[in-house]
Amino acid sequence: MYVDFSELPKNAKVWIFQSTRKFTDDEILKINELLISFVANWKDHGKNVTGSFIIKYQQFIVIALDNNERNVPGCVTDASIRVLREIEGLYHVDLLNKFNTTYRENGSINIVKLAEFQKLVKESKITSDTIVFNGMVSSVKDFESLWEVPAIQSWHQRYFN
Repeated sequence: MYVDFSELPKNAKVWIFQSTRKFTDDEILKINELLISFVANWKDHGKNVTGSFIIKYQQFIVIALDNNERNVPGCVTDASIRVLREIEGLYHVDLLNKFNTTYRENGSINIVKLAEFQKLVKESKITSDTIVFNGMVSSVKDFESLWEVPAIQSWHQRYFN
């Protein structure tokens, strides 16, 4: 069952997928239609689940599931990956590459390969104060408070030692 993202409990499970480019307004309209249909029909072993999504900054797809404090079954995750692969194919973007790293610089969102991110840190072009997008957050609560943070407050901190 699809609900507005704001209606989900703070402990709802989230997955964040970053696109290798911004989506156009037309693409976002079509992605919204696709994801609303997907979430409205999302099932766990034949039983409807409650979920939602948002698209942030025209570049991040955040899918959320009200997991009612239970483990998320693999079939639920697999179904979301299938719809994301469909979006990748339709719009020629990469959403599932966990080696892409995103940060904010002068108001712009930049996405680079992890090795490039590490290089930029060594060159002091990215500092511990640089705002990064922490894709490791796993709940709505953490998404709201820990997703956009200085690099030193995320898993990226390991590159500053």
